[in-house]
Amino acid sequence: MTTVGFTAREAAFLRRLRPEWRIQQFLDAIDYDVDGRSCRSPRRVLQERVVQCLDGALFAAAALRLQGQRPLIMDLEAERDDDHVVAVFQRYGRWGAIARSNYSGLRFREPVFRSLRELALSYFESYFNLRREKTLRRYSVPVDLSRFDDREWMTSEGELWEIGEHLVHVRHFALLTPAMDRDLGPVDRRLFEAGKVGRQTITPRRRRASEGETQCRP
Repeated sequence: MTTVGFTAREAAFLRRLRPEWRIQQFLDAIDYDVDGRSCRSPRRVLQERVVQCLDGALFAAAALRLQGQRPLIMDLEAERDDDHVVAVFQRYGRWGAIARSNYSGLRFREPVFRSLRELALSYFESYFNLRREKTLRRYSVPVDLSRFDDREWMTSEGELWEIGEHLVHVRHFALLTPAMDRDLGPVDRRLFEAGKVGRQTITPRRRRASEGETQCRP
């Protein structure tokens, strides 16, 4: 059985994270990189035990690959807000997702959605900025990370921001019509507060790595 660059011990650990909610459980248990200073390979996530949204999706995709699935990620594109990246998978002919976020509602989705559009829409009400605006607008085609195998994305010791850059340029699909966008109300205060449960604050003097060359929901 191939380990695709991982050590036998690393590969065995990733294969044990099944069913898929166990991958999410691992990601939720490690530290969150609130400053977004690095985009780590899955191996570095295992070593450093810290993660932000993009490298969390890469980690989940690598674990899914070791378990026999395609390593797929999807970009959720927002306005007046950062993007968010999720790993997507299929079971029983339905789509689910794994993600790490600084907001409680933007994590795991059980594989119960008939399409990627349905899956993306499941994040809509929980995707908001600090002005209580609902900000999710588009979702991307799924990107198979095997296209980055020559970059050794699963085990590299370097930074992998070029994957985030690639996501900016893939095809995206609108979730709302202009009329829907105009009529959106503010996020309910109870949902707003629930979404911030466990949220860490970015240090004011630091600049998120997502501000500029790439984007990722904090």
